[in-house]
Amino acid sequence: MQKPIIGIPCFAMVRADTGRPIFASNRAYAQAVALAGGIPVLIPSLADLSDASAIAGWLDGLLLAGGSDLDPSQYGEVPAPEASVPEPERDHLELALIHMALDQDLPIFGVCRGLQVLNVACGGSLYQHVPAERPSDIDHAQAGQPKRTHIAHRISVLPGSRLAGILGDELTVTGVNSFHHQAIKRLGEGLTATAVAEDGIIEAVELAASPFVLAVQYHPEELVVSDSGSRRLFSAFVQACGGHEDAQA
Repeated sequence: MQKPIIGIPCFAMVRADTGRPIFASNRAYAQAVALAGGIPVLIPSLADLSDASAIAGWLDGLLLAGGSDLDPSQYGEVPAPEASVPEPERDHLELALIHMALDQDLPIFGVCRGLQVLNVACGGSLYQHVPAERPSDIDHAQAGQPKRTHIAHRISVLPGSRLAGILGDELTVTGVNSFHHQAIKRLGEGLTATAVAEDGIIEAVELAASPFVLAVQYHPEELVVSDSGSRRLFSAFVQACGGHEDAQA
């Protein structure tokens, strides 16, 4: 059986050494997909939106990675002072790919920004800066933390959810890393919050009406070497992508 092909939209950046604009993705995403048995394929954000349907058509799954803030105009707000510089091309492509993937029952797994974009694609909104809008004792951004594997806080997983089924009963309360300053405010249509932090911030969502649409606010791709739950997440996603491939055959 052929390995499932999983698309990962890239972000745009300028190389510090050459000054040249490039498209890139954190290597950990591709490594996690490959470790779970999938074939990672990077998608540049210059792709014409009219090509989104064709792109989704040759994928077996869509992995929405972390990155800069989604343009708040996508959910009817103006940028807060703390908002990062938007990437409109990436925003538009990812939103289009999400809608195409949902139409085609293509498995989706979102990470950090990916959870936020999925939520907005489903009609939800975001806290643009959690420390200002939802202050708590938890430092969700971990701005001074150099280790991507650092466990910042705990989350509680909703019993009976897809996420709970993947992680197992022993991980219904589990520690996660954390590198975000935005979070879900209004939950998107059809989405269910399936994990929350100790301060109530939503840490995972699912779309029950689809075969596999799941997103988390933390970064399991950075934890696959040390954490069995993170490995299970990517394995479950890639397995679902393999099922989509079989259904299309």
